[in-house]
Amino acid sequence: MKPVTLKRFLDEFKWCYFFIAAPVLLFLAFTLYPIVSAFIMSFQDYSPLASTWVGVSNYRFALTDPVFWRSMKVTLIYTLGTVPVDLAISLILAYLVFQLRTKSQTFFKAALYLPAVTSGVTLSLVWLWILDPTPAGLLNRFLKIFGAENVVWLGSSKTALFSLMLMNYLGSHGPSLILYLSAMGGIPKSLYEAADVDAASNWSKLRNITWPLLKPTTLYLLVTGVINSFQVFMNVYLMTQGGPNFATTTIAYLIYQNAFRYFDFGLASAMSFLLAVVIVVVSALQFKYLSTDVEY
Repeated sequence: MKPVTLKRFLDEFKWCYFFIAAPVLLFLAFTLYPIVSAFIMSFQDYSPLASTWVGVSNYRFALTDPVFWRSMKVTLIYTLGTVPVDLAISLILAYLVFQLRTKSQTFFKAALYLPAVTSGVTLSLVWLWILDPTPAGLLNRFLKIFGAENVVWLGSSKTALFSLMLMNYLGSHGPSLILYLSAMGGIPKSLYEAADVDAASNWSKLRNITWPLLKPTTLYLLVTGVINSFQVFMNVYLMTQGGPNFATTTIAYLIYQNAFRYFDFGLASAMSFLLAVVIVVVSALQFKYLSTDVEY
């Protein structure tokens, strides 16, 4: 057996490292470098020409800023109000679609997934028309049938955040639906056949077979859903601009405001890392308390 020399090693594996080098360089340039730069920036009063080192002042200011805590509260309410409902709607839709024949399943998969490939700007424009506060608004027209008064959906601090949640409820459940359908398709049919022998009802099958075996998929959707909700930005930017009276100012929108409206990049970076810490802690807690019998 010939000894492995550096030359022989490079001759055999150089092309492997060549192809690996491309994604590694992209990761270093577009992921790791921005993260490290933002972390350094969070300790500075940043200016493109002359930055000043201010230590933990940006973190101290963020943690004592009432607007920061209010935006965290708004983000938490939005997350608690949307993620569980999204999961429930996706699971119910997937269970109903799964009972259909293959051709019907294909139709409903495509129809329900369609909003996921539609531009968020387009969806926001449609929802601006639906939530129009004048009698011409679709939702106000519908409520008028029951004698209700016009509601200023996005202009009132009492209804603005709920309006964004409603937009989320009736939006795209396509990706979650597809994942649930795939997981349901992987459940052994022998379990349902055994349940049929015992004359089990559909509810009993769902509760005792389908739901427990969907737990890994549910945990995945829960973790990713919480992460996405903590970073909700586009709907706020396009629909309410954080108003009225900070009622819809999420933490991601507050970071955007500090960075690109007030050009306080140091404070925005500090808030970004505080948000990252919150997301990591929440995700770790979800895995700790919900993944006890889940194997990947």
